[in-house]
Amino acid sequence: MKSAWLCWGMLSGFAALGALPEPKFRAVNVDTNVAIGYGIAVADVDGDKRPDIVLCDKNQIAWYRNPSWEKFVIAENLTPKDHVCVAAADIDGDGKAEIAVGAEWNPGDTVDSGAVFYLIAPADRTQRWEPVKLPHEPTVHRMRWMKDDRGQFELVVVPLHGRGNNAQTGEGEAVKILRYVRPADPRTSWTVTPMTQPSWTRLHKTHNFDPIPVRQASADIMAVAAKEGVFLVPDGSPTQITLIGTNAIGGAGEVRRGKLPGKGFFAAVEPMHGNTLSVYLPGLTSSAPFERLVLDESLVDGHALACGDLLGLGRDQVVVGWRAMNRPGVKVGLRLYTPLDATGKEWRMTPVDDNTMACEDLALADLNLDGRLDIIAAGRATKNLKIWFNEP
Repeated sequence: MKSAWLCWGMLSGFAALGALPEPKFRAVNVDTNVAIGYGIAVADVDGDKRPDIVLCDKNQIAWYRNPSWEKFVIAENLTPKDHVCVAAADIDGDGKAEIAVGAEWNPGDTVDSGAVFYLIAPADRTQRWEPVKLPHEPTVHRMRWMKDDRGQFELVVVPLHGRGNNAQTGEGEAVKILRYVRPADPRTSWTVTPMTQPSWTRLHKTHNFDPIPVRQASADIMAVAAKEGVFLVPDGSPTQITLIGTNAIGGAGEVRRGKLPGKGFFAAVEPMHGNTLSVYLPGLTSSAPFERLVLDESLVDGHALACGDLLGLGRDQVVVGWRAMNRPGVKVGLRLYTPLDATGKEWRMTPVDDNTMACEDLALADLNLDGRLDIIAAGRATKNLKIWFNEP
């Protein structure tokens, strides 16, 4: 295991030379009455060309209008149990986001739990939206809008468990990832097909995934964090999966793809709800296609991850959040990790939040259209939704 987290003292020379800019963040509380803050999406909801924040909370789906951050509840109590995930994107090119929701969250019920809804927007998008219930697998947990091989959006939904498997160990049926194609009238039947096949036995107890845009004429692929490790799942070839990371600590819970000059990398929180932040860099041989570097082993219940170039370096940084659920007295927060050069071999850690954000989910977006990515996060125990504006 190789650690690439350099301490502040070792980096003083870099900072003095101006080789690596220091980030400056201004924190703003958007909502201090969040129940759980399961999921965040960022998209232009009202068509004013500004990205808004969409929050999936325990009993509500709400969006916050940029730049006032006024809150509008668009759906509430869709199921008796919690809402758990949300996907928002302009899928039809009209400049306004479409929204889907996962609900009826019960990770211990691998047979009868779960729900998927598409929300139909009214003319006034600040009012309640009409939910359309769609077919689903049990333990619906994460969803994203992704593009198919025609460049058209489809909804991809990943459950936590395979149907009927052991909720503790994940043993049993493999996870079935579903893709949904919206019809012209979303109230009619949707085309729902599996991205994975019943014969799969390698993906159990998945936690999160990241769509990876490919060529315009090709479908997006996805990186999946699972009990067995981190996988790439190519579109159209569900039996051809490439394992890009296994470890002795029990797989991964979060995965995101980042960019370095001329190549990509993957960041992962390991294991699920784990303490380790790792990056996987492209290797030099086919037998070792990725090199794993450990950036941090001090997270407590790591639960959110994002990659993006916040500092304008031409290479992505990694933002990680942890929540320390059911660990009273343990600090929570966010950290930013910056590669020192194009190789990604050495990284700098910068604290972003110190104990005000028990991070359930986070996202990156240029909210104030100044050309710099900002950080948005929702906190479970801290009951808040916050923005860290990335300032010059």
